[in-house]
Amino acid sequence: MTENLAFKTFADNSRPVCILGLGLIGGSLMRDIAAAGRSVYGWNRSTKTVEAAQAEGFDVSADLTETLRRAESDDALVVLGVPVPALGFLLEAIAQHAPSVCFTDVTSVKAEVHDLVDQYGLTERFIGGHPMAGTADSGWAVTTEGLFTGAVWVVTYDNAMELGGPEGDKSPERAAVARRWLEGWVRVVKMAQLVGADVVACRAKKHDSAVARISHLPHILAEALAIAGDNGGPLALSLAASSFRDGTRVAGTAPDLVRAMCENNREALVEALDESIALLMKARRDLVSDEHDLKALAKEGFAARSRFEARAGRTKGDHTNRPIIRVNPGAPGWINQLRSAASMGAQINIGE
Repeated sequence: MTENLAFKTFADNSRPVCILGLGLIGGSLMRDIAAAGRSVYGWNRSTKTVEAAQAEGFDVSADLTETLRRAESDDALVVLGVPVPALGFLLEAIAQHAPSVCFTDVTSVKAEVHDLVDQYGLTERFIGGHPMAGTADSGWAVTTEGLFTGAVWVVTYDNAMELGGPEGDKSPERAAVARRWLEGWVRVVKMAQLVGADVVACRAKKHDSAVARISHLPHILAEALAIAGDNGGPLALSLAASSFRDGTRVAGTAPDLVRAMCENNREALVEALDESIALLMKARRDLVSDEHDLKALAKEGFAARSRFEARAGRTKGDHTNRPIIRVNPGAPGWINQLRSAASMGAQINIGE
């Protein structure tokens, strides 16, 4: 039976986390890891952010080269906390100054990031990640402890390799690469759990297809709804209440961040947008005809929302009803366990 090496190599849970980019996600992650008593340090391009973080007692630098060399020496888990357009710059620096570290990211698209990492020859050290948490605000000033509590944290397994399985390369070199990646994967899962997140594992393209519908499409619809409301003039804005406020909340996100999310997931988002446009066009046809009504749309929408609430709760923080599957990283068939969990949208726990 294949030995579960991931847990043996992860037994020392004291190795630090190095976060590159201290915006809302990266900065909040730093706060939570520090609050949990784990060693964490980081880098940010903006000296203003560095000074603000340092003033609060965090170990932060504006020197990327020095930070990465430190991460290489410490065998730190590196977290890329920057938007997709800035990833190339960091990947180039990692390849040069920290070529052996395991690293993850927090961006809202995964297939493009996996492809980009492959271009830099770093695939065997990369584990994709995406915490489904955040607000419409950005920057160190809005970082907070507890941002990830109860949130889903997606961890990809596209780069997983069987440890000497029937179809695997059994050479010592390949086995060492597989063990190293597996160790990094476990560290990412453990980090997400450390800050209170629930981990869901899936492949990059499946992730992108899903978030196009439940994250990126809402941004487009919120922008359109905000514009439609504003076009109603001062009276409409004065009358607007909770339904308009809730429906347009994410329209308050910085435009550059919205573009980065949506434009880097074009194919999946266009498919979801086409479906939504078809629903809206049908609703329009039903409204202009006295012989039709909105009964079907309202009924189906209510049912769809009810299914979401049954799984995720009515409000943030409610108990969820997601299935939970325990997987054994590195054990025979563990990748099939992940496939099964992903097909059910199940949360995973890892154990021996």
